[in-house]
Amino acid sequence: MPRIDLHTHTNTSDGTDTPEELVATAAAAGVDVLAVTDHDTTGGWDRAAAALPSGMRLVRGAEFSCVSDDGRGGRVSVHLLGYLFDPTHPAITAEQERLRGERVARLRGMTAKMADAGYPVDTEKVFSFLPEGATAGRPHLARALVAAGVVESVDQAFAELLYTGSPFYVPKADTPVVRAVEMIGDAGGVSVFAHPLARKRGRVVEPSVIADLAALGLTGVEVDHRDHAPDDRALLRGLAAETGLVMTGSSDYHGSNKTIPIAAETTDPEQFEALVAKAGGVEVLTG
Repeated sequence: MPRIDLHTHTNTSDGTDTPEELVATAAAAGVDVLAVTDHDTTGGWDRAAAALPSGMRLVRGAEFSCVSDDGRGGRVSVHLLGYLFDPTHPAITAEQERLRGERVARLRGMTAKMADAGYPVDTEKVFSFLPEGATAGRPHLARALVAAGVVESVDQAFAELLYTGSPFYVPKADTPVVRAVEMIGDAGGVSVFAHPLARKRGRVVEPSVIADLAALGLTGVEVDHRDHAPDDRALLRGLAAETGLVMTGSSDYHGSNKTIPIAAETTDPEQFEALVAKAGGVEVLTG
């Protein structure tokens, strides 16, 4: 059966592998279909495509930073995976540029807060972990903390210092998730709600929110993810069956920034083909 991983990151955002290294890692792991989904950017698409080995298929995508009603009267940060959309669509390019600016401002703000508290970090050190043209993110600050000996790993940095709501956290103005679903669809793409019930990361939406988004054009939901408990995976499968959402599974691979290996979670081939059939922006590439 084909191995299909629809959620991975390169150092174009907050992964550690270059696009070429990501493709090579996927090939070595026996991945047949790979999606590149960096945060708020399509900057790694061309390099990943150029490195594609014979027979491997590449799904070009991105992970959009969003905000959503939580179904309980509040608001919560969420992520939306967009696939096979036209990267030159004006709404996409404008919003991704705005979000990247938000990310830079947040990273500077969090770095300043930590420096003021006596941590051995500064803007120059933190941004040295950011390749030219890459999307800024909290993992770059985490890597600076690891390098300074404050923590032993990126995971520890997030768990103890950089989590949402920590004293050093700085919010950013993300895209309303309904708008993101619409924007991706207008650009010919398909949208999948990323790790919607990853409770260990913080507050999550009620299942009713996902059902409402399905009625507004959401294409799928990421069911099999390392941060989903078995009961929540079962809940999401039932919800997908009721609403007609495509179900995906993915590693959310970040290279050495996270311990999860590529293709640790995968997507069923029939579900993948159903997802692709709904897209009309750019095609799946084959090496």
